[in-house]
Amino acid sequence: MKIAFVGKGGSGKTTLSALFIRHLAATGRPVIAVDADINQHLGPALGLTDDQAAALPSLGAHLPEIKEYLRGGNPLIGSADEMIKTTPPGRGSRLLRIVEENPVYAACARPIALDEGSVRLLATGAFTEEDLGVACYHSKVGAVELLLNHLVDGRDEYLVTDMTAGSDSFASGLFTRFDLTFLVAEPTRKGVSVYRQYKDYARDFGVHLRVIGNKVQGPDDLAFLRREVGDDLLTTFGHSDWVRRLEQGAEPPLRTLEPANRAVLEQLLTEVDAAHGRRDARRYTDQAVLFHLRNAESWASAKVGVDLATQVDHGFVLGESVHDGGRPAPAGAPA
Repeated sequence: MKIAFVGKGGSGKTTLSALFIRHLAATGRPVIAVDADINQHLGPALGLTDDQAAALPSLGAHLPEIKEYLRGGNPLIGSADEMIKTTPPGRGSRLLRIVEENPVYAACARPIALDEGSVRLLATGAFTEEDLGVACYHSKVGAVELLLNHLVDGRDEYLVTDMTAGSDSFASGLFTRFDLTFLVAEPTRKGVSVYRQYKDYARDFGVHLRVIGNKVQGPDDLAFLRREVGDDLLTTFGHSDWVRRLEQGAEPPLRTLEPANRAVLEQLLTEVDAAHGRRDARRYTDQAVLFHLRNAESWASAKVGVDLATQVDHGFVLGESVHDGGRPAPAGAPA
């Protein structure tokens, strides 16, 4: 299951995504965490020191190796240099799974031991001073889109992404790559404005969006969110001394999180698991192809010097029944 946390800067989305990741790990479920935020705060929220977080390998720095691995033996892709962030998989492509070892994880994922369970963390890499004037942040998060286009994940397997703040993710098709998107909103006009913008952009793509109210201090705040968000409001996360201690550098055990807030995390998990039944492998694949063709026509084919529309394998559908090489799973094989 692929989950995104979005929201305006300062809404608490990184804190809540880290808490949800911790909750998943504590239940023994396999989970990969992805930091796709320009500010790269997910590592510290999961207990890393600033030095440890700064030493995390960058997906962007390993993009050539990632492309080469994912290309595999796909005959429609002449070389890794011809792959872009939206390149869809096809027969012959190598696919990724949550529970496996592969060269991509070996180069870019780092295990983090939590007080309950453990996770693997992938990070896009921070936007540095050297990038100014020569790159945009979307070139870094493009690695995440490419990975999600090649990921086969099943029930009770989770990839949780802390997205960049605001509506920046709409610069590509990344926002369509998730089974469920949690938007963290404060009970303010600015908080709900990001919700409206996200809702409008995602409306035509079947994005399943649920809102988590954060920093809700009383009935008036709750009433405001209900009025502005309506049925998309799933739950609210209350004041937490546990979170304050975490943000001060302590590492309190998850079991000491306030019971009401722990119940919110369980509510999020219930919502995620329910989303499995709404999966549509054909739509997911078609959306990847749509954004790839858009990129190919607008800039990518001219830049690469190849008609990238020819990379599309129209007979391929990415789903849980597909194994490496784009072949259907044999009868009785696990999804």
